[in-house]
Amino acid sequence: MALPLLPGFSRRRNTGREKFHRSQLCGFYNDVPMLFEDKRGIGGELLPGQTLKITSSVFPEAMGRSSAPSWIAFDKQVLKFDAYFDEEVPEKHQEPYRIRHCKIYYYLEDDTIQVTEPVVKNSGINQGTIVRRHQIPLPPPHEDQFYTMYDFNINTEVTFYGRRYKIIDCDLYTKNFLRKIGIRLNPPACRPDDPYTTEREQKHLASTNPFHPYERFDTLKQFLEFDGQVLGFSGVWNDPESQLSGPRELVLRYYLSDDTIDIKEILPDNSGRDVVPLFLKRDKLPKNAPTAPYRPGTITNYTLLNVLGKPERNKGYYIRDVLQTGAVHQEFYKDSDLKIGAVINVWGRQVLLCDCDEFTKEHYRKKYGIGNISPAPPPPQIIIPPYNGFGSEEDSLSSCKRVVIEPAHKDYRQFLMKDRYGMDSNILRYGAKLITDSAIDKDRKFLISFFLNDDTISVFERTERNSGIAGGKFLERGRIKKPGQELFKSEPSEYYKAQDLFVGARVCFHGHKFLLVDADEYTFNYMERNANEFPMADICVILNKLKSMTESCAKEIRKTFATADPEHTNVVGYDTFRNWIVSVAGGGFSEHEIITLGRHYGVRDDSQTDLCLLFAMAQEKLKKNAFEYFEQLMAVFLYNDREKSGLLPYETCRTIFKSFKLPLPDDLLETLLTRFADNQKQVDYRKFVHALNWRENQAWTFAEVKEPPKKGRRCICPWTMGMSTASPTNIIVTHQMICSLAEVVTKCLKLH
Repeated sequence: MALPLLPGFSRRRNTGREKFHRSQLCGFYNDVPMLFEDKRGIGGELLPGQTLKITSSVFPEAMGRSSAPSWIAFDKQVLKFDAYFDEEVPEKHQEPYRIRHCKIYYYLEDDTIQVTEPVVKNSGINQGTIVRRHQIPLPPPHEDQFYTMYDFNINTEVTFYGRRYKIIDCDLYTKNFLRKIGIRLNPPACRPDDPYTTEREQKHLASTNPFHPYERFDTLKQFLEFDGQVLGFSGVWNDPESQLSGPRELVLRYYLSDDTIDIKEILPDNSGRDVVPLFLKRDKLPKNAPTAPYRPGTITNYTLLNVLGKPERNKGYYIRDVLQTGAVHQEFYKDSDLKIGAVINVWGRQVLLCDCDEFTKEHYRKKYGIGNISPAPPPPQIIIPPYNGFGSEEDSLSSCKRVVIEPAHKDYRQFLMKDRYGMDSNILRYGAKLITDSAIDKDRKFLISFFLNDDTISVFERTERNSGIAGGKFLERGRIKKPGQELFKSEPSEYYKAQDLFVGARVCFHGHKFLLVDADEYTFNYMERNANEFPMADICVILNKLKSMTESCAKEIRKTFATADPEHTNVVGYDTFRNWIVSVAGGGFSEHEIITLGRHYGVRDDSQTDLCLLFAMAQEKLKKNAFEYFEQLMAVFLYNDREKSGLLPYETCRTIFKSFKLPLPDDLLETLLTRFADNQKQVDYRKFVHALNWRENQAWTFAEVKEPPKKGRRCICPWTMGMSTASPTNIIVTHQMICSLAEVVTKCLKLH
């Protein structure tokens, strides 16, 4: 924006005197540096030729004014007032004056004002912006000052360049702003009407009718709302003139955007009919339409009347028939007329609607509240014959569903979700024993693996030396049916699921009854992570169940734990804890639920757990390298033990192992020797070699079956299981943990 020229200044040359003069005339307006022509000189004296005095507006501190300039603090903040002014019309006696309504905008950022008048149709006046936006000076004798926000109020008058504007009201923001700066607002004034406009509306516009009153049909809203939405029906038409038997299949489409219908015929192969694009072109379909269409000119939008007889000078005088005396009114099909089972007239052809698509059903459900518009009979019940024993049940069932037999579809979603991924095997492994009275079969130990990706089960038997039973694979991997089901039946059989296998469960695989006695660490962790699928691993369910059983035996609980800990060591063994649970529950808890309680409130002996894991890794290394020279190794140890004490120094044992080229990593061997060495660095070589002998002392050991202290039911007491460190043998249940458990159960247990 160009600065105004001062008297005596030129834009061509910029002398030192001009620079000094401009520096003296520089000032601030609303915290913005500006150049004023009337800034006083040194000492406040007026310079030669100065007579004006500019007073800038001062914004109130009540508005929270910050150090930012006004054009930033009050950016896009405008005060809006409703006003009007009188305008004389001296040359017309019909209207001596006019009342013109306008809007006054006051911009807070720079104290500029703009006046606009709303445009009125056919007013005959140039309307729009009356006063462009700029600072407006006050009327004389204060023309040296500009309008500020303090000069505006409701029911007052302001003068802009000789024209008086009557302010009658303002918006809510303006009212709140003026109240905050301390202005007491006047009540709103009434808004006068323009007498000429009122007279014109009452007399001229109300009594004037157009010579051609064309009716307007507004279909834009319907088009915008329903564009692209089509109702689809399938129907049939029995053609009486056709020599071919059978109805003709049709597809009717109803367009919601303009209420039009088109019909397409579905021709079967080798029908002998010509293929045409459409059976009925898209258009509105009248309900009482004749066999043949109307003649041209019969159906029109309006009727013209010849009121002046014959035309003169080749001109015809016609007027529109407003009453529509000769018009032919037609009633067209709407979406409310279409439904399943209805017969519609398609230019004399009776079409029966048989079915519709899902979008059409949803449309009638939302618009008309019809839940089911198709009164079609229920589908016939398919009777499936019983299983004949050939092949699998799934393959036999697929042959009953379709003519072309397809293989049964597998659950690929379950396969992808539960397949092996990295270290996550998704295989649940359990240790099991046979439930039998045979003395030979009682000691047989099995490993049951449940594969979560396809719900299959495999059973592996541990090889026992000199047992007379060849171990290895006991049951091929596959799905196993639950016992007690009819073989030849129509319904699919029930198979074992992951929820049916847990510690303490009794299962029957093809006539062999197994008792699950333990599980590995991964199985316990998986079941506890997915407690919503496995109730026996849900600690919340177990605690609620235990609470309902032990609410009335708080004293017995205190006595039991006080007796079990006479030395006040604040620890309780797992066997004591398990026996207490069994005695209190009376057989109401499974072994897996007791183990879950022990795992939740117990701590492990990490040293023993790590040592078992290290020996399991060492045995795995020796087994893979086929190292079986344990007798020779023991003979060398006995030869070096001159005193027959059973102990040898750490370095001697390490040298002997190195001489035999033991296939173990150095760090693993040194760790095992260090864990077996005592304070004098002496190693019990007999126990060490016995722990390494994977032939006689394999790391996989199973649980013993103990009789519970009460009841005659056999319960399992898990102990060391070499296949994992999951069983709570090494769990030490502290008194504090038992107290927290008992507080949940009894709410009042306090030990010692």
